[in-house]
Amino acid sequence: MNREAQLTIGAFARRSRLSVKALRLYEEHGLLSPAEVDDDTGYRRYREEQLRDARIIRMLRRIDMPMAEAALIMRAPRQQRAALLEQYWARVEQRFEHQRLVAGHLRTTLSEGKERYPMVTIETRDVAEQTVLTEQRHTTAAGLSAWIAEAGERQMTALQAVGGPIDSSFVIYHGEVTEDSDGPVEVCSPVDPSAVGAVGVPSRVIPAHREAFARITRAQVQFPDILSVYDAVENWIAANGERVAGPPREVYFVDFMTAAPDDDAADVAFPIA
Repeated sequence: MNREAQLTIGAFARRSRLSVKALRLYEEHGLLSPAEVDDDTGYRRYREEQLRDARIIRMLRRIDMPMAEAALIMRAPRQQRAALLEQYWARVEQRFEHQRLVAGHLRTTLSEGKERYPMVTIETRDVAEQTVLTEQRHTTAAGLSAWIAEAGERQMTALQAVGGPIDSSFVIYHGEVTEDSDGPVEVCSPVDPSAVGAVGVPSRVIPAHREAFARITRAQVQFPDILSVYDAVENWIAANGERVAGPPREVYFVDFMTAAPDDDAADVAFPIA
């Protein structure tokens, strides 16, 4: 290779306005490899035409793109890089919108130094033992809604053979579901115990229990408004000397897709001891 067409790592760092440390880091993460590495000294040299990629990487990092994402773009053919950047930025904007909603929810909750809860009526009820079709999955917030819809559709299809569910379907949150936490989440559709064998779908029995619940409209089901409803029910349980005795759930008793925003659509419920 023609040494005259190469730059030492120091010269390359100055020309690209990057530090030698940054160049080492980019090499380590597969973003930008030197054109030549001396076997004896380990000294690195770069081609002058690599300056363009170095400057692109520098700009990608200035928009807080993670190393792994930047590496995917830099390893892709040049004609595909713009499309990959568009896909990444669409995810960033979606995440920012999610964060904006949460920040708005927090401003309301923390207003005037007091925790505020929505005006919901909280009641208790006894729930009989239920046999349910069940499907459970670990999923983060990003995939939650789509998976709940898919699982519910699978269960409704299976139940057609036995006349449909015998009560309202519900979703149990066995663990926190956020961008970083993945539940797990369970979709349940009540079925006549005698019909389980004909359905051919996994099922289980949910024991009888007592629960505290708040009825909410279709509009209140939307994130992040529903977070305040969960908080309100938990706060009521603690204030009334009760104890949470199981994972929370959302019970859907209407066709959610056809319900109007002000229609009662779901219950946020916590089993209590």
